[in-house]
Amino acid sequence: MSDELTTLWRPTGPEELELVRRSRWRAWPPRLPEQPIFYPVLNEAYAIRIARDWNAPRHGVGYVTRFRVSSEFLARYPIRQVGGETILELWVPAEELDEFNAHISGLIEVVHEFRQDLDRR
Repeated sequence: MSDELTTLWRPTGPEELELVRRSRWRAWPPRLPEQPIFYPVLNEAYAIRIARDWNAPRHGVGYVTRFRVSSEFLARYPIRQVGGETILELWVPAEELDEFNAHISGLIEVVHEFRQDLDRR
């Protein structure tokens, strides 16, 4: 098996981040029934946009996480361009998330935090 790793990012809110913390920063929580897909993103700028512009206003705080996954394993998931040139995601079916988590190398890290500016409301 190859030792190559791909860095992925995931914008998240406080509830999901708490579940990641409870996993000791090693796994993403199971999806809810209305969440059939897990969406990690392929670039930091896109993750920042989602965390800052969507998660923070909705939840009061938004986080960007970074983690690494076996490149060989990720090859099974086609890259999805869901907007502009840099709006790239992987779509991992919820039923494959345990296997996906098993291929994370190291810990899931919080690399950015955005708080809703309550004075601007």
